Amino acid sequence: MGHGLCAIPERLLLAHARGEVLFICGAGISRPAGLPDFRQLVLEVYAKLDTSTHSILTELPPGACSQWQANCSGLTDRQTAEVKRFILGDYDVVLGMLERRFDDQTRGDSQVRRTVATILRSGNASPAPIHKALMALADRGGTKTIVTTNFDRLLQVAAQRLRSPVETYSLGSMPRPSRHSEFSGVLHIHGALDKSAARTSELVLSDQDFGEFYLRRRVVPDFIYDAARLYHLVLVGYSANDPPMRYLLNAVAADGKRFDDLKERFTFFGTTSPDAVALADWNGRGITPIHYESADDHDSLRATLERWAALSAINGKKEAVDAELRRAVRTSRSAATESDRDLFDHLFRRSNASERVRLSALISDAKAETGWLDAIVKVCAEAERGRKP
Repeated sequence: MGHGLCAIPERLLLAHARGEVLFICGAGISRPAGLPDFRQLVLEVYAKLDTSTHSILTELPPGACSQWQANCSGLTDRQTAEVKRFILGDYDVVLGMLERRFDDQTRGDSQVRRTVATILRSGNASPAPIHKALMALADRGGTKTIVTTNFDRLLQVAAQRLRSPVETYSLGSMPRPSRHSEFSGVLHIHGALDKSAARTSELVLSDQDFGEFYLRRRVVPDFIYDAARLYHLVLVGYSANDPPMRYLLNAVAADGKRFDDLKERFTFFGTTSPDAVALADWNGRGITPIHYESADDHDSLRATLERWAALSAINGKKEAVDAELRRAVRTSRSAATESDRDLFDHLFRRSNASERVRLSALISDAKAETGWLDAIVKVCAEAERGRKP
């Protein structure tokens, strides 16, 4: 996509141009708006409900593993069990254990769920730039569709500010995946906070909730199975060990063993340094990782999504595409950067015949040297071969 940005596989860019991409968004996209990820959410719940256990949890580093020994002296056996589960990263299990200890239930209007709602409602109500970029990319040709495991409504607010409001659906009310325009809106597969703070929201929060909606009712797995056959799923805002990610991956991977019509799945994966093992881990789970540099609060990811949206074949800015082509051909093709050559070829490859004629005239007017013109001929020849039976 450009210097310092993610290298998005062209097959994914072309699939998006055909309207065959569905984004699934996790807590990471809402952190710039001041909302917590799952781990931080659990910590904030304990800070309000159980300060003695919270004091132990805050001493644990984010990378703590099963070998980490926490000093739980002074805690009850149930509190100590929760700490050990927290160390393992089983945050859904931790919330279920806490809920059973405080409320003897894991559904309804429990103290834990009221606390979660209060925490999420106290965050910044304004969407971050990444929300707006994702809503622009969610357009598959007159219909916007995006999936999220988040409870907040920041994607909806972002759509309103882009002057293209969308409907909101949650759990059982979600439309079934299809290629029709009825499959649209912001789809909260783990539930959404009700607009009214006075009403209880049905949320997939604890281990029991995941069992209910993934195993018993099968609301989420059936949705994901169907979506993975119709669209390339692109995960944004998750880490490999997020509890929602584990359930989502299991839902898709199990079906991949039996069906060969599942489309390729992708995830944006940020690290501060190259991590071949982590990349192999994603690949081993049946997900193609798109690596980016996570420094500066994941700014590279935001910039990549914004640039992708600006150059989108569906609703991108034609002036931005034209400016990129004029900029690229100011130098010879042989002297251009690899990213400029790839972008140039992609913009022609994704275009229909009439758009290629328009872009070719633009390149000619810019007095591009013959290397660029030869590349146009080559891309057009590829397209002709692709159309032949």
